[in-house]
Amino acid sequence: MSRYMSSRFDHLEEYVPGEQPRDMQYVKLNTNESPFPPSKEVLKALSPEEASRLNLYPDPTAKGLKERLAKRYGFEAENIFVSNGSDDILNFAFMAFCDDSCGVTYPKISYGFYEVYAALYSLDAREVPLKEDFSIDISDYFNVGRTVVIANPNAPTGLLLSKEDIRKILDSNRDNVVLIDEAYIDFGGESCVELVHEYDNLLVVRTFSKSRCLAGARLGFAIAQKGLISDLEKIKFSTNPYNINRLSLLAGEAAIDSDSYYTERAKDIISAREYTVAELKKRNFTMTDSYANFIFAKHEDVSGNDLYLELKARGVLVRHFSKAEIADYNRITIGTKEQMTALINAVDDILEKKGCAK
Repeated sequence: MSRYMSSRFDHLEEYVPGEQPRDMQYVKLNTNESPFPPSKEVLKALSPEEASRLNLYPDPTAKGLKERLAKRYGFEAENIFVSNGSDDILNFAFMAFCDDSCGVTYPKISYGFYEVYAALYSLDAREVPLKEDFSIDISDYFNVGRTVVIANPNAPTGLLLSKEDIRKILDSNRDNVVLIDEAYIDFGGESCVELVHEYDNLLVVRTFSKSRCLAGARLGFAIAQKGLISDLEKIKFSTNPYNINRLSLLAGEAAIDSDSYYTERAKDIISAREYTVAELKKRNFTMTDSYANFIFAKHEDVSGNDLYLELKARGVLVRHFSKAEIADYNRITIGTKEQMTALINAVDDILEKKGCAK
């Protein structure tokens, strides 16, 4: 850091994105992107004619996208907030709903940005350990007197809370916001978005990056009752009202218009996940019961870091985390069936060279 940066950031540890090496062609299974391209409707919407309008500001209200999302999920446009990726919404939520008088709580093993945002805003953060099987004990979030943030399914474990579990958390925290981060919900989980009709303290955050194949567009949305949405709009219009570019707005609208395409791609990923789990189990891997577009796996005879490095040397990227509680595991994004077969082949080569029985 330079000598000019505020001292309040001296101990801030920034979020570390998944690596994006360019030294060779990798089977890229480390950042939970979709292996599939956007729909043909999205590609058509991103026309040269539309690109020629980049000299003009985008619609700061995102009216067209909000209306499509509202219709898709059974709400009014006033219940929808859109922003520059779900990370942007999480950032705004930490700003809007946490302060010196209201701290935040979230699982100790979860999406890394929760910890970063808590530190960025110098919040009183309570990090709750997971149970031994990596599941969340919902009773840890009853009557906590602070903002609750939970990824569902959780990352990097892929484990899921039921809608009724979330209802119990909401009921016990009526005076605090409960943020449910549903980035991976389309891969087999049940969304809690219908509970927004009942609870004015529920904020459901979603993304176009995973099931809708638009990680590069940086587009996210939230669903909540009007009051919470107005709070987020206040933060947005006090920081960067034009935070979604024109082409991303168009891509988002076209993605909602071609929703069936993404439903089928999610089914393809679920099928590839089931195939990969079955094959890895044959090779003495153990895994959590993931409902996401990734699996969380370890091998009984190969350390998590060694497996990560050996796979990388063979052109397959997975994500390894250094936290002691999960260092034995790797998070493996689910790609196409062909990509997952390449993973299995690389694993076989590693296990053979290490003398591990299949």
